[in-house]
Amino acid sequence: MFRILESQAPAKQTATDTIATLSGRLQSATLLEDRRAAILGLRSFAKEYPASVASGALRSLIGGLNKDVEDVDSTKVTLETLLMLFNPNEASPEASDDIALWLADEFTQRQENITALLDLLAAPDFFSRLYSLQLISAISSARPERTQECVYVAPLGVSRLVAVLEDRREAVRSEGLLLLTALTPSSPDLQKLVAFESAFDRIFEIVDTEGSLTHGGVIVQDCLSLLANLLRLNASNQSYFRETGWVKKLATLLLHSIREQDSHDGVADWATPQRDKNLWGLLAVIRLFLVKGSVGTQANQNSLWQSGVLVQVLEIAFHQSIDMVIRAEALATTADIIRGNSALQEAFAQLDVRSTQTEISPQVNGHTQGKRPEPRDNVISALLDLALAASSLDAFDVRLGACECLKAYFWGHAPIRLFFLNRAIEGHNRHETDNIISILVEDPNSGRGSDPYRCWIAAVLLFHLLYEDFEAKNIAMAVAEGDASTGEEVVTCIQSLTGSLITAEQKVEDERVSIGYLMVLSGWLYEDHDAVNDFLGEGSSVQSIVQLITQSSQPRPLVSGLCAFLLGVIYEFSTKDSPITRATLHQILITQLTREQYVDKITKLREHPMIRDYEVLPQGLASSHFGSLPDVFFDKTFIDFLKDNFSRVLRAIDRSPNIEVPVVANGVQKGISRELVDSLKAQLDDANQRIQKLESEIVTFERRLGQEQADHRKAKESATVEVNRIRSINEALQRNHAEELERVAKDHQLVQADQERASEEAIHAVKAEMRKLKEDSANSATRVHQRNEEEVKDLKSTISRLESQLEKSSKEHVQDLQTAHEDYTTKLDSLEGRLKRAEDKAADAEARSASLQDDLDSKEDARKTAQSELDDLFIVLGDLEEKRVKDKERLRAHGELVSDDEGDVEGEEEDGESTDKAS
Repeated sequence: MFRILESQAPAKQTATDTIATLSGRLQSATLLEDRRAAILGLRSFAKEYPASVASGALRSLIGGLNKDVEDVDSTKVTLETLLMLFNPNEASPEASDDIALWLADEFTQRQENITALLDLLAAPDFFSRLYSLQLISAISSARPERTQECVYVAPLGVSRLVAVLEDRREAVRSEGLLLLTALTPSSPDLQKLVAFESAFDRIFEIVDTEGSLTHGGVIVQDCLSLLANLLRLNASNQSYFRETGWVKKLATLLLHSIREQDSHDGVADWATPQRDKNLWGLLAVIRLFLVKGSVGTQANQNSLWQSGVLVQVLEIAFHQSIDMVIRAEALATTADIIRGNSALQEAFAQLDVRSTQTEISPQVNGHTQGKRPEPRDNVISALLDLALAASSLDAFDVRLGACECLKAYFWGHAPIRLFFLNRAIEGHNRHETDNIISILVEDPNSGRGSDPYRCWIAAVLLFHLLYEDFEAKNIAMAVAEGDASTGEEVVTCIQSLTGSLITAEQKVEDERVSIGYLMVLSGWLYEDHDAVNDFLGEGSSVQSIVQLITQSSQPRPLVSGLCAFLLGVIYEFSTKDSPITRATLHQILITQLTREQYVDKITKLREHPMIRDYEVLPQGLASSHFGSLPDVFFDKTFIDFLKDNFSRVLRAIDRSPNIEVPVVANGVQKGISRELVDSLKAQLDDANQRIQKLESEIVTFERRLGQEQADHRKAKESATVEVNRIRSINEALQRNHAEELERVAKDHQLVQADQERASEEAIHAVKAEMRKLKEDSANSATRVHQRNEEEVKDLKSTISRLESQLEKSSKEHVQDLQTAHEDYTTKLDSLEGRLKRAEDKAADAEARSASLQDDLDSKEDARKTAQSELDDLFIVLGDLEEKRVKDKERLRAHGELVSDDEGDVEGEEEDGESTDKAS
């Protein structure tokens, strides 16, 4: 019985067949319930067979979002199915990363698909909103750029996305935050559109709702991430944020965090980690306004100052109960706010902050007991204390941040830099201990090696005070130890720094100390002949530095390379008049150090990872390993200085000692080429010799000139006598010429009188002849006038006669025209009637012609059909005839008698029958 039932049971379907059946049902179903049932079936296979479901039903599923959008249940199931396709089971045989790319391409290649998902955000249904947001996020993860374009182009797409931030349901709002954060990191146009949809208002509303920075959770962190995306490298959004007054909101958030920290209850331990993340995120947002070199940076700095953000950031930086990482970030933010803004740099020095020496009152279970009033210090003094005072390794980033603030304080502001330097010199003269100059030139036995970064930070600050500032270098060169009037040896600041460097290397102290000294000396001596001469005033310094390179007991490539670099700088800017001449320095470098070792040390320095990869290496506590000191050896400005001048210093050893490098300092050129001076002297000697030769030639020419002048006087006297003789002869000739002129004038008068008489006679004859001609012409004119008058009378009579004839003919012509017009009108009417009748007949003829043509076509088709049938019959008849002939031959072969006539008769009968059939 069971076998019978099994045999009658239908064949089992595989999953692929079932998916194909459901996909076909989804495509062809007309009822909503049928489509929903098909989608439910496909959903059950989506996790295990994503490729099969997607290949068969993806377009139908996407189309259902438009077709069944009014049905909430169908929309929910469709979205769930699509989400499962993006996130299949990892153990599925069809699971692959390419499926997500293919699905994303299918959605993004047609704009209406993304628009349909965005339209679902307008629906109030929870699942429609949530699943559509998750689906757009999945598409954006696979194809971010194309998704951003589709969202940007979609009508009201961005508006609906931003409106999701007002949804009171946390799941939907959080998903909207994440989606906007994913869409806005790299599209400036989308960033602007989101910002102008009141995104800033909604972001800060969420922050306030979630409990601000102190009590806000991950949602606040996501809000700050979205805010950072909208402001990063977008000057338009930054300007809009600034002009709409949201900068004050930043100050308010920071102020509330500080107050919460200073409150009686403080911040709970469980809330502190997330609070610190939120604080760090907000400080990072503030730094986005302060990109160096950006167009709106200065306006942003002024706005942050006026809104009180800088004061609150400083409060966080010097708040000892806040985590070191946050304090370091606050100090970096402070540096960015004041850097390059002279007005803020000057005002910054007037601020007071929490004292770095404040003792934290003991806490019991997170509650402060007996809180004391906080002392305040000047911000510059507090920063110096923070940077130079010994502290734990955990505070290293804070020390670096304080150093960065001090560098930003006098960056690009020469008066502040000189003021700071003068104050440091005054403090050194008063023997202050926490003074950058005192720290660098202090007694080597004072325990400097216990905190190498104290000396390193002091060196970095001094380097920035002197870098490319000749006035500051000259002021610092005046610092000296010892009184010459009492017989003490005077040691300049440069010589003291050099001595401290040599001592530190001899005692094998931490190389960060030596690197700090080398940074200061390299920056100070570069392009400064006076500083180089000061250094060379201590003759043993060069030999000691050469020994540091050649006889080092421990391999220190950074120190030895910087020592070689320093020697290159000294030689490059030394002169012939230096305490150690340029030629002597060159000889020391070539013989004691050798060119190969010099080039090798500097090249290895440039190729060292700490210099080559400085921009990508972490410069802070993160670079330390297992509690050791951080791998921070250099300052960024020094790295740029080293890389920019590496080639020049490397080639310095190949430059001739006879050539001095000119340097322009404060508009005055220092140093000239000795070769040029010698050349000019040689030219001057040649010029003097030529002058002496020319003077001797002048004496010779003067003697020759005197002789020539005497000869000229003699020639002049003889010429005067000859002139007098010629003058007398000329006077005699002039008298004879005058007499001849008088005779010729008399003859001319006689000839002229004869000519005048002859002319008068000719004139009288001509006048008589003219009078006769006038009389003849007057008579002729009278006769012509009379004849013309007679002709005019004849013409007038002829004209009058012709006018009368013309008038008569015109009247007759008008009558003829009227008669002709009437005849023409009558004929025209008759012709129009005939034409209309002809057109009607032509239309009838065309209709009959079309009908006849149709009949003719049908008869032609019938004829063609009959002809084809007749041809077929002829073929059949030919086959029969051939068969008949073969049958006769076969009968004859068997001895049967067959007559040809019978065959012909039978053939004729068959032909007749075939003809009858064909007809």
